[in-house]
Amino acid sequence: MKKNPIIPYILIMAFGLGLIFFMSIDGADKKAEIAKGGKEAKTEQTAGKGEAAGAADPEAIAKQKCISCHGDNLKGNVGPNLHGTGLSDAQVKEILTKGKGGMPPGLVSGADLDAMAKYISELK
Repeated sequence: MKKNPIIPYILIMAFGLGLIFFMSIDGADKKAEIAKGGKEAKTEQTAGKGEAAGAADPEAIAKQKCISCHGDNLKGNVGPNLHGTGLSDAQVKEILTKGKGGMPPGLVSGADLDAMAKYISELK
């Protein structure tokens, strides 16, 4: 008699469902912590390391919004190298606000715009 080929799939499915069930039991005890964002939950006021409350952190903004196109070190990937561009703060602000080439407009705005423009224009 031949072995039934569906048995391994049923066993894998049962194991997966059991794993999900037992992992959810662990999470049920931590509902409040998960809702707050975990042990390392940060608010805008406490996000900075020794910075003034509400101060922009251009490196964190770059890691969040820029590295996907400009690479981990902002030296280019899909987007161009941001080191030594020779652009002034005003030029960088314009590019961040209006976009240029493949870069979409409005990735950085508000209070973060000035800090980010200064950070990018000072990259060597």
